[in-house]
Parts: sequence; structure tokens; C-alpha cells
Amino acid sequence: MADHGFEQPFALGETNDAYAENFIGQSYLAPLTGGSVPVSNVSFEPGCRNNWHIHHGAGGGGDQILLCTAGSGWYQADGQDPVSMTPGTAIRVPAGTRHWHGAKADAWFSHLAFITPGENVSNEWLEPVTDEVYGLLPQSGENE
Repeated sequence: MADHGFEQPFALGETNDAYAENFIGQSYLAPLTGGSVPVSNVSFEPGCRNNWHIHHGAGGGGDQILLCTAGSGWYQADGQDPVSMTPGTAIRVPAGTRHWHGAKADAWFSHLAFITPGENVSNEWLEPVTDEVYGLLPQSGENE
């Protein structure tokens, strides 16, 4: 988006006010499709990340799919090493996995996000990823 100096293939969208309490920093949300598998472009300003959260579901549903389209960010499942996300990175987060994702400290980050349809699909927001935990991550150029 030219206004922020962040080029990406999808719209930046509006400020993500509806979910602001579940993010540290500013995020943006651009719904791209509706229907049974809604897809959104989620963009994060540098240092922005969402809280730990879990997607629930049954009958094959509740997995989250993240497809990095621009910038550089992190995905981390509880108890696992952080994964660097750059354009082209695809992550499948199995239902029931406690995780978070967001921008690196010095980079914008965008991903497409959707949840696989199924039974009893829901989202459970948990505690923030603290500055202390976030500060332990490698800097933007490392671990890519």
C-alpha cells in the first residue's frame, strides 16, 4: 500500500478495530471472499502481533491456513521454534494448536488467512505475546 510504503498484492483494508483487543500494535483487515470459506488479507505494522489463540473444530474443520503474501513475519506454535514467514510461505495450523503470528520488529507483514470448514468451528483468544517473549526472537534478517 503506497500510503504506508508497503507494497502487497491485496488491499491493506481497514484498521482491525473489531479485534484490536487481541493484538499488540496496529493490524489491518481486508475481507477478500465470503461463503463457506471466507478469506481475509491481514496486514501487520512492524512489531504488531496477535495474542496466543486456538482455533477449534471437529469433522475436519478448524485448521487455520496462513499464506504469506508480502513482508516478513513470524508464526509460532506453543512449545515449538518460531517460523520465519516471507512471501510464499504456507503454514497449516491444525485445530487445537495454541499459536500466534505477526510482523517482525522492523518489517511490515501480510498473510491471507482462512479456517477450514467443519463442525463446531470457533476461535479462543488467550493472553498477549509479551514484549519479553517477542524480544527473544531473531531480528528480521536472521533465521529466514
